[in-house]
Amino acid sequence: MQKISDFVFSYPPNLQELDLATMVSMYRDRGEPRRAAPGKYLACAITKKLIKEAKWWFGLYYSQSAWDDLLTKGSNGYPLTEAELNALGLIVTSEEPPHREYVEKNIGILPKLAYLIVNDIKQFGLIEEDGQGFLNITSHGEQALQGISRRIYGKRFVPEMLHAYHQDPSLSKDDRTGSDQPSLF
Repeated sequence: MQKISDFVFSYPPNLQELDLATMVSMYRDRGEPRRAAPGKYLACAITKKLIKEAKWWFGLYYSQSAWDDLLTKGSNGYPLTEAELNALGLIVTSEEPPHREYVEKNIGILPKLAYLIVNDIKQFGLIEEDGQGFLNITSHGEQALQGISRRIYGKRFVPEMLHAYHQDPSLSKDDRTGSDQPSLF
């Protein structure tokens, strides 16, 4: 599927080089306001302008207005990336609620980071988890999924947007029958 925009938050491509403690710390600190030292400035990653205060994302700084512009419709302030699109999309496309481990394994990001992402989107009210670890999307999660889908692809969510879809095309609802018997339709 063709992307129309990369104007979203993204995790650094070399995140696997970090030890677990550093990665968790950086993940937890994302979105935190940072202030430049006296006599120093920060540069906004989007506008390239020098600023005294910024929001921090894995070593990058964003002015408040740039940060707000990167937030997608329906996210309620949560900084969504393609990993969250994949997590929410996997839950939506599954006929039965998927298990947490399946979602973590198939969102196209490091497993340890995937665990943190699932915890956060659950805590933020985008998904719900039952006692056995099965996940369901909430109405807020549906809105967030549509917002990030529209930002990246310019249209409502479809399974072809998923990282896992390209690994296993049977994730398309049209292709699944739920049994070994071929579909006659």
